[in-house]
Amino acid sequence: MGNRGGALHDANQRIVRVQKTRSWLICLTEFKGRRRKLMQPNRYTELFFLDEVTALAAGHRPCFECRRRDAMAFAEALGQSCGEDRLSAPAIDALLAPERKRPPDAPERIIAPNAVSALPAGTVIRQGETYYAVRAGMLLRWSFDGYDAPSDINTLTAAPVYLATSPSTIAALRYGYRPTFHSRAWKPAT
Repeated sequence: MGNRGGALHDANQRIVRVQKTRSWLICLTEFKGRRRKLMQPNRYTELFFLDEVTALAAGHRPCFECRRRDAMAFAEALGQSCGEDRLSAPAIDALLAPERKRPPDAPERIIAPNAVSALPAGTVIRQGETYYAVRAGMLLRWSFDGYDAPSDINTLTAAPVYLATSPSTIAALRYGYRPTFHSRAWKPAT
């Protein structure tokens, strides 16, 4: 589950804005026994994702309250990619906010198909209308129902490949942050 800093919905539970703040969070669905009625007036709008990999590709980061250990690991990995020990939540948000504004087809999102194999696990790419998560050198086709069986990277065509995951998040993945895939997603043999 996640949120974008506040109420995105109106009194009739219609989504009326994309974000309230630039803190886009990935939260636990269960935390300290708290119960919420969805889309309460003047409360944050709950957003639901297939898994953390999907939420990261949407531009979110781990929450420092309910996912503190993961948030610290993300902050340390991203900090190391910037030559620092750890970044603060506001510093992470400052990096992610402009990256989320890039159009999906922006030229700076394009990568060569042969560069996909060098992407870290948890990166999401898009070719045409199809999204894939990278895991152990394989591609897992994404859908709202979950991931398909793995396919080889050579499955990609010559059409442009776009990064769905932001550059800063990819940097955190390269520096050791390990996102959670859906429980039924393919796992490599260990």
